Amino acid sequence: MPISPTYTKIIIIPASAIDENGHVNNVVYVQWMQDLALEHYSNIGGIEAQGPNSTWVIRKHSIEYFLPAFEGEEIEARTWVEELRKVRSLRMYEFVRKSDGKVLVKGETDWVFMDTQTGRPKAIPVEVEKFLKRQEVKIN
Repeated sequence: MPISPTYTKIIIIPASAIDENGHVNNVVYVQWMQDLALEHYSNIGGIEAQGPNSTWVIRKHSIEYFLPAFEGEEIEARTWVEELRKVRSLRMYEFVRKSDGKVLVKGETDWVFMDTQTGRPKAIPVEVEKFLKRQEVKIN
């Protein structure tokens, strides 16, 4: 069960996202996943809440591609935090084509909360958890 509300953003697929096969390049989705996570976290005040000498690093990405998307199509990108553990956060993603509601891609990222001075994982502050549970955020 998700611990955070869903963050959504509308993306109109630019020509720069298209590969030699004529659809969105697989790597572009990974970049969008990272960008969405950072936008969501920043918009809810997570950066300020985490305190000094702290950052998030990616431990693992997992992504599944269902259908291609093409230049000019409008897609809704969604992300939410599914689970928080002592030093880790599991974030989920979906990319849905607006014209027909079909899920194009699903993914997840295992993020680890780190101490920037020691380079070691550290406990996620209670303040960060509170910010993650705030209301839904939409960016259009």
